[in-house]
Amino acid sequence: MSPEIVDRLTPLELMSRLISFPTVSRDSNLPLIDWVENYLNSHGITSHRWPDPNQPEKAALFAHVGPDVEGAVVLSGHTDVVPIDGQPWDTDPWEVVQKDGKYYGRGTCDMKGFDALAIWALVEAHYGEVTRPLQLALSFDEEVGCTGAPPMIEAMQGVVPKGSAVIVGEPSMLKAVTGHKGGNAFSTHVVGFEVHSSIHYQGVSAIHEGARLIQWATEQNESNRSAIPGPLAAMFDPPYTTWHVGRVSGGTADNITAKDCHFNMFYRAVPGDEPAILDQMYSDKVSEIKAAMQAIRPEADIVLERRFSVPPLKPEEAGESESLARAITGDNASHVVSYGTEAGQFQAAGYSAVVCGPGDIAQAHQPNEFIEVEQFESGHQFMRDLLEKLK
Repeated sequence: MSPEIVDRLTPLELMSRLISFPTVSRDSNLPLIDWVENYLNSHGITSHRWPDPNQPEKAALFAHVGPDVEGAVVLSGHTDVVPIDGQPWDTDPWEVVQKDGKYYGRGTCDMKGFDALAIWALVEAHYGEVTRPLQLALSFDEEVGCTGAPPMIEAMQGVVPKGSAVIVGEPSMLKAVTGHKGGNAFSTHVVGFEVHSSIHYQGVSAIHEGARLIQWATEQNESNRSAIPGPLAAMFDPPYTTWHVGRVSGGTADNITAKDCHFNMFYRAVPGDEPAILDQMYSDKVSEIKAAMQAIRPEADIVLERRFSVPPLKPEEAGESESLARAITGDNASHVVSYGTEAGQFQAAGYSAVVCGPGDIAQAHQPNEFIEVEQFESGHQFMRDLLEKLK
């Protein structure tokens, strides 16, 4: 692709460009990736893309500037955003609008504002001839389970020198978040046997049996809530592992036992609760209920499929990323969050990782999403200070 862009755009100009691409997770992000690739190329920066073989309309992109050595600082962000469907926006979601001290637009907060700052920093590092390298990593499908980052991280190995400190720029009000919950999700398909509801005992209702699993999840939450949390779990809100089902579908008529019931079982685990054990707990309960169903009708079944797995971010002892973020921000307090990010995936791949980005997570996914101008400018200063440390 021939370079067409020669100007060094400001962070606001970059954010405006990124917001203009409606990269909802269900849609393609390639127009945005093409634009970023072209922009970096116009400044003499080689970038690498990882196209998803199962979703040819999506790709990740990463780049390296500075000395061709290991130990880079990695600025990590995702390119996808959540839908605007049904949300009452007062402005065009795909245009950055400044008013009342805020920048409005889908993704300004979560997290194209940070992406813009990271792209700006990469270009400035390239021209500034830093002595420590800087890398950019832009993923996809974060909003549907952080599924795009792991193959991107794997693709980076051997293509660019391995970085050592990852800053994941999810909105944290530029506080250094050193821990977050992990989670797994299972697509659960309960297969029943249809009979007239007047003789329901001769059939198997997929909805009724699915309800047993949902009730089990409720009981797990109640049990976890009543337990005394350990020191690490106590830092979280809530301070325990939670189970959740957000949507349920199934059945054909009020007077027929349901043939099918579909839902996703998802848990958010505090660091220390092993996902393998939690997975087995759910699998054991499924096996128990399935056996009872098949005792009535052998055709009945429960089919599980793992939808995604997000490892927790665990506080690191003398973590390099944490030290770097604290040195720049001056933040010395302890911060953990209950949502998941790609930081846990980088950490699992052998990187030191921290979550630190501008904006308030409370604005993420909301109609009239915004980032405060002051936060965006503070993010810009964060990048300036980072570049000074790379010289």
